Formats: sequence, structure tokens, C-alpha cells
Amino acid sequence: MGSILHTILIIFCSFFVPLAFCLVSLLLIKMIESCKRKEPLPEKLPLPPGSMGWPLIGETFQLYSQHPNNFFATRQQRHGEICKTHLLGYPCAMLASPEAARFVLVTHSHLFKPTYPRSKERLIGPSALFFHHGSYHTNLRKLVRASLSPFSVRRLIPAIDAASSSTLHSWNGHILPSFRAFKNLSFDIGILTIFGEHFVEHLGKTELRQNYFILDKGYNSFPNCIPGTLYSKAMNARKRIGGILREVVKERRVVHGGMKNFQKDLLSCLMEWRDDKGEKLSDEQISDNIIGVLFAAQDTTASALTWVVKYLHDHPKILEAVKAEQMAVYELNGGGSRPLEWAQSRSMSLTHRVILESLRMASIISFTFREAVADVEYKGYRIPKGWKVMPLFRNIHHNPEFFPDPHKFDISRFDASPKSNTFLPFGNGVHSCPGNELAKLQMLIFIHHLVTKYRFEVVGSNSEVEYCPFPVPKHGLPVRLWSVADEDGGRA
Repeated sequence: MGSILHTILIIFCSFFVPLAFCLVSLLLIKMIESCKRKEPLPEKLPLPPGSMGWPLIGETFQLYSQHPNNFFATRQQRHGEICKTHLLGYPCAMLASPEAARFVLVTHSHLFKPTYPRSKERLIGPSALFFHHGSYHTNLRKLVRASLSPFSVRRLIPAIDAASSSTLHSWNGHILPSFRAFKNLSFDIGILTIFGEHFVEHLGKTELRQNYFILDKGYNSFPNCIPGTLYSKAMNARKRIGGILREVVKERRVVHGGMKNFQKDLLSCLMEWRDDKGEKLSDEQISDNIIGVLFAAQDTTASALTWVVKYLHDHPKILEAVKAEQMAVYELNGGGSRPLEWAQSRSMSLTHRVILESLRMASIISFTFREAVADVEYKGYRIPKGWKVMPLFRNIHHNPEFFPDPHKFDISRFDASPKSNTFLPFGNGVHSCPGNELAKLQMLIFIHHLVTKYRFEVVGSNSEVEYCPFPVPKHGLPVRLWSVADEDGGRA
């Protein structure tokens, strides 16, 4: 008995004591930061109305224990389009109108900088595009945006076509969580976008995939360096990814003589980029931005595709209309014997409206974080320097003033363009998503192959939502898939 107690005591001391120490340290740091923020501020204008919640933790528990519709909507109903709260250790101003979103993201964006927890910057890399504001961000964004423009992504259609077909073929006859399948698909398309056709296995594609998913799994975990924790594993995977990417860059420089024979994929653009002084990006900066692009593209597109499949399943008449539109394209291409063309993807207007309404309903990016770089006045209220500012995309997308009966799936909303700043699935302004054209193209191509060659049904209930961290149907929306060719056998 004594030895058992001794063993338990050792386990307790080796794990729980360091964990408790980390928690206490974090709380102390937050208290010190909170004290620093309590410097006198001009009292000319009142702070926004609202509650700051409990000391230190604020309303963080309420945010993560409720559906975001409930958390944000109740505060908007109680306080109006601007209110204060305290989340993740920081005072915040929540803004829930199109005018406010435009104020923060466009007209007065110079007063608000992007902000992310330091633990997340370490995992992605501090030089990643979306952590920055100013000239570095402006110049690098132009480069990324050019490599992901419609003109650039159209050359990827055959590769996206092949990747979508391969995903569906491996799914045929099985039940798989849609979200997991779409994460793999989005990763493969991200690799094609960044490295083109040149990223072969001997350069570490399989190893990169394995380590990236370890990093992805630990991204939203509690940040500590205790060996064996998700965050610790993610940090180790990040180091290995950096090594793989350095080898890829070295290979391309040495073997291919400065990329002269390469198409303009994102890697070649990053390697050729020079600033006004002629300085190039370091290997570390290139790695950070590659990982940043992979991360930004993967979960959001995978979540969006998962919701599209759910809404198509839940609305059989819309599914039949989408199928009719896609079958017309399919027949023009000789029953699928020829690949899709760019012009055909631009003609899928009904399918495009389904995607837009899915993005509105799901509101995968519920809000974004900015930080006030100075005291800011908005509609008679003062937002102090250092406060986090949260434009609430979900509230805007679900506001009946802009979208009547907002919880109804209605693709006719997009027969005409929505009112300015009321539809923001990819953000707005200088930090809007530069890859939105690629994301929509990927969804259009996948839907084309899904409805023309396969049948599917959702397995189990699809009414519950989970967050990983973006909202997806519970359990990743398990779906049974079977090809039209062997439809009767697939149902058995």
C-alpha cells in the first residue's frame, strides 16, 4: 500500500504541480497586465455599455459554453450595436453593425492592428502575413493576393479536379466524417497552390502532412511546454516542419537554378520577392508564411464544404436544382470525359448561391480580433488603447434587417448582391482573406463531382454543432457515399 501511495504521489507531483504552477503564473501575468492597463485615460467619453464579467476570466466561460448566436445576440439585444466584455484575459469592445465593421476594417483600419495570442504566433511563425500591419503586410499581401488571383488559380483547375475525384473515390462505399475528408482535400490543394506540381515525395510531402496535422491538433490547446501535451507536441512538429521547408527551399534554389523553369506558384513568388531596399525574405520568413497560408486555407474551407453538404442534404429540392445545373456541364464535357474549364466554373450561378448562403448561415468566422493602437471614439463611446475590438460577422449575417427570416436557408437572398458590409464571410479591408477565389473554386469543383457521380446521406443527427475551433456539425458530419454506377449495392 505504501509503495502505491508513493507512486501516486510521484505522478501527482510530476504532472499536476507543474500544471498548477503554469496556471498560477498565467493568472499573475494577466493581473500584472491588467494593472498596467489601468493607467489613467481621458474621461471625456463613456466606455461602451455591458458587463466585464468575473475578475480575470471575464465572460470567457459564457462564450465557450454557449452557442455563439446566443452569446452575441443576447448582448446586442441588451446593449445595442456596441458593448463591452472581457474575454481571454482582455477587455473587449464588441461591434455588431455593418457600419462598425467598415469603421474597424476599412475606413479606420490604421487605428486597429491584428492581434493573436503569442502561443499561436509561435506555432505558425511570427513572420506570417496575418500577424502583421504596415508596409511588411502590405507588400507581402500583394504578392500572396497575386498568386491566388482568379488569373493564377485557374491553372489549378485540373489539379483540383483530380484531387476532388480522388477524395470521392476513396470515400465511395464508406461512412466518413465529412470535415476530416475535406481537411485532407484542402491540405492537398494548399500544397498544390504553394509548391505547384513540383513537391514530390522525396522532398517530404508525407512527413510534412503528418507534422502539420500534429501542429493543427495542438493549435487551440492549453499552451504549456510539459512533455506529452498537445501544445508541446505541436511545437516539436513545428520545428520539424521548419526543417522540411528549409530543405525544399534549398532544393529549389540549387537543383532548379533559381526557379527559372517553374510556374509562378506561391513558393517561387516568396523566394523571388524583394523589398524597396532589395532585401529578400529569409528562409524562416518563407516558412512562416507557407505555414500561415496552409493554416488559413485549410480549416475554413473544410468547414464551409461540410456545411454545404449538410444544407444540400437538408434541402432536397435545392440539391436537385444543383444537380440539374451540374449535369448540364457534365454532359457538355462528354459525360465527364473532359476536365472542367474555368468558364464553366464561372457559369455555375445557382451552385454559387448555395455556397454563399451556406457561408452566411454557418458564419464560420464568427468574429475577428483587432487591437486599438490609440484611444478611439465610435458613436459617442471611447474604446481605450489596448482594448480588443471584435466586429461580429455572425450577428451581421443573422440580422433580420439585412436578411429577413435569417435562420432559414434561402439561396434567393443572393439573386442580387447584398447591401454593402452586410456579408463578410472572408472579412473586409486590408486583412480580408486573399484566398477567397481559390476557396470558392475548390467548393464548386467538388460539388460538381459529388452531385454528378455520387449519392450521399448524412448518418445520425446533424442538428448539433461543435467547435474545432470553427463551427462544424457534430462528429464532423458523418456521411455515407456511394457512386451512381453501383447505387443499388451502395444502399445495401
